[in-house]
Amino acid sequence: MFVLDGKKILLGVCGGIAAYKTAILTRLLIKAGAHVQIVMTPASLDFVTPLTLATLSKNPVQVDFINTDNGEISWNNHVDLGLWADIMLIAPATANTLSKMANGVCDNLLSAVYLSAKCPVYFAPAMDLDMYKHPTTIQNLEKLNQFGNIAIPSEHGELASGLIGEGRMAEPENIVAFLEADLSSKLPLRGKKMLITAGPTYESIDPVRYIGNHSSGKMGYDIADCAASLGAEVVLVSGPSHLQTKNKSVLVKRVTSADEMYAACHEVFDTVDVMIAAAAVADYKPKTVAENKIKKTDENFSIELEKTKDILSSLGAIKKQQFLIGFALETENETEHAIAKIKKKNLDLIVLNSLRDAGAGFGLATNKVTFIDKNFTIIQNELKSKEAVAQDIIDLIIKHYEKDCI
Repeated sequence: MFVLDGKKILLGVCGGIAAYKTAILTRLLIKAGAHVQIVMTPASLDFVTPLTLATLSKNPVQVDFINTDNGEISWNNHVDLGLWADIMLIAPATANTLSKMANGVCDNLLSAVYLSAKCPVYFAPAMDLDMYKHPTTIQNLEKLNQFGNIAIPSEHGELASGLIGEGRMAEPENIVAFLEADLSSKLPLRGKKMLITAGPTYESIDPVRYIGNHSSGKMGYDIADCAASLGAEVVLVSGPSHLQTKNKSVLVKRVTSADEMYAACHEVFDTVDVMIAAAAVADYKPKTVAENKIKKTDENFSIELEKTKDILSSLGAIKKQQFLIGFALETENETEHAIAKIKKKNLDLIVLNSLRDAGAGFGLATNKVTFIDKNFTIIQNELKSKEAVAQDIIDLIIKHYEKDCI
């Protein structure tokens, strides 16, 4: 599971004996691909050192509002820390800190960051059995639950006092597993399978030369990463590209020619909910491919071309429940040509861009697109990064499944 990959996690460490486990927890979060910043309470310094956690997290550890390093005074901005995080995790969460969280007490950096956080807050209680069962603790846990904070259940086992019972902080492996399971269950594309194509195709002339185009594949790769981060099972069929997916859960199938991409798409199309054809597939290919390198002899040289198989049309002809999205790159009469493609290829949505728009097209980090749906509703967008365009496309897919329309 890769749901924590790329997530920004603010780890709060409180003053309990279980704090020694935060070294292992930090290492596991980093291993899962998360970016970790740590805020410690002053009491936690008696149990684990900032140096240990700073080394493991690869970030300075914050303890106080004010820093006096090297004789210079600076302050740790609790608001910035709270806004930075995608997730706040307090582990161990002692009875003292839980009480502060439940009642708005703000007397250290960690409690100030908690009150500033806009992200989901998880906490892993850790205390002795009698403290865990005390009515005030139970009341505080209930209040935090009402606030929308999420408790990672304490485990039953041997406690520092020698008692056996509840109150033991969940083991680091179980904390990570809880986060992954809870976050996954809330992802909007959970349970959806998507097929995405990206990049160019290369059509061989001889063993050395080919017909291709300038597509980098970035748009398709960004869509695949975005979809996977929101819970979709993603199959990315990629033509020749130097790019790699950022999300490790994406299954990448690399192909070279239009025929290979056609076969790869048809292999999985029946199993998917969404297909996004972002690849720049060659329209034509050499009718014959020379077995040996063609020598330069005559002043003029011609190649007889034939049409490649139209991947999107073939999928549109057999689609059942699939939400089918195509791309159109035009240089004239853009809207008319895009609408014609919707009709001809049985599409639900087309993403139109024009080479006449500055900042749009092959090999750029930005794109300017227009969405046109099967009802010919037109949504024009400003110039954006391709990552932002990918998010816009995925948002339309989410709305389709929420409302059955875009």
